[in-house]
Amino acid sequence: MATYDPFRDLDRLATSLFDTRRGPRRMPMDLYRDGDHYVLTADLPGIDPGSVDVDVDGQLLTIRAERTLPSGDGVKWITREREAASFLRQLNLGQGIDTERISANYSNGVLSVTIPVSEKAKPRKIEVMADGTSPVIQAHESADGPQPVEQ
Repeated sequence: MATYDPFRDLDRLATSLFDTRRGPRRMPMDLYRDGDHYVLTADLPGIDPGSVDVDVDGQLLTIRAERTLPSGDGVKWITREREAASFLRQLNLGQGIDTERISANYSNGVLSVTIPVSEKAKPRKIEVMADGTSPVIQAHESADGPQPVEQ
């Protein structure tokens, strides 16, 4: 059973009215591993694709985006809840990432960044050799002298 809390609504209203910070906003994101790559998806609704900037500096991945809203002459706003904003998100990629092959796509308000795992960081099978299981080389006599034979 849901209960109504008038103070929560009042707090939400006060926060929206008195929120004077105009710095970069955070963007909600998901990050998961799918096989040999990581996939980052971030919600950026209403963003001009030309303003989205994804860059890598060493092991730091930075995503920046800007939302601008049109304001025409003679427009009389009835309500305006969406605002122009800058968005910023930075992630430390750590080791084992192939930073040269990172790719990004922006579609329907969602930014998808594919981050491949480097070849060195991928799991691999190591062959275990037991004593006496190395290849044996034998020689036998022929008219031309001893010839090695691998078995």
